[in-house]
Amino acid sequence: MRKNLLVAAFAVFVILAGTSCARHGKGELPADVIMNPNTASGQSDPNALPVIEFASDFHDFGKLMSGEKVTYAFKFTNKGKGLLLISKVSTSCGCTVSEYPKEPIKPGEGGTIDVSFDSEGRIGLQNKTITVFSNTQPPTNLLRIQASVVDVKDM
Repeated sequence: MRKNLLVAAFAVFVILAGTSCARHGKGELPADVIMNPNTASGQSDPNALPVIEFASDFHDFGKLMSGEKVTYAFKFTNKGKGLLLISKVSTSCGCTVSEYPKEPIKPGEGGTIDVSFDSEGRIGLQNKTITVFSNTQPPTNLLRIQASVVDVKDM
């Protein structure tokens, strides 16, 4: 009986240990903890941080017909002194999809976060948010898109 209990406990341990390491996938860490100069002692060098600066954090697509798909590229520059790492970009709705650079952005360089909006099945004023997670302080930046979606039969 005791031997069976030990075997069962060992099996549970192996299963839990295998799944806990896979949380970040292939040993990767989220970008918001990589190269962060903040320390537990409170001493940090804010000048070493990357700084993400967007040309604009809002885009209005204007009036769209329901079913229309549109895309906008939010341009950004790393205005800081450290490498900028974007760990993920999430959207407030499944109708909005984004693409972003996966490689580090050097100081002075930039890129785009491409956002696509599908107005299929949507009517009226649509406001959507896009959250950019990176190794900046603060670690999140919000982008917004807007569109006024009308039904084709109302035109």
